[in-house]
Amino acid sequence: MICGTDEAGCGPLAGPVVAAAVILNPDRPIDGITDSKKLTARHREELSELIKEHALYWAIAQCDPAEIDEINIMQAALLAMRRAVEALPVPPAMVLVDGNRMPKLTVPARTIVGGDSLEACIGAASILAKVERDRQMVEWHEHYPQYDFARHKAYATPAHLALLEQYGPSPIHRMSFSPVARAAERMMKIKVS
Repeated sequence: MICGTDEAGCGPLAGPVVAAAVILNPDRPIDGITDSKKLTARHREELSELIKEHALYWAIAQCDPAEIDEINIMQAALLAMRRAVEALPVPPAMVLVDGNRMPKLTVPARTIVGGDSLEACIGAASILAKVERDRQMVEWHEHYPQYDFARHKAYATPAHLALLEQYGPSPIHRMSFSPVARAAERMMKIKVS
């Protein structure tokens, strides 16, 4: 009953930070689990389905942009991980957390830097979190197509920054992130003048 937890989406300028918690089934190992950033989108999606099918338990949770702006991205990532662990139907015996910061948990836990490459349960959590966040950004693209979220998933790519400058922030942009705040300020100056 060892749980891995990880988050996806600390760096983007819009959308939620998503976390997952996974307790893998030792009798049903899944080949290819590693840090989600080392996998293609298609491979992540295939592994995500296998993880959901074969894991003993899994849960996904998040913090939305307003929460990120209120408590900062690091605290929001830790809160999302805590929510994911707490959403599991059974409490794990131990939680392995990717990184060097510990969410507030009521069960034993330890951090592992680079854990998503070292522990399959953390890698599985990183995959579920990344696939879910990407899925949500594709959905948000339908609401705000001018930002092209489906392509860059709200990361601060040159294309996204140019669109942010052109259109100003959307309701799902993180206002506490400096490129978004600058774009909002610029749009206010244009409206005033």
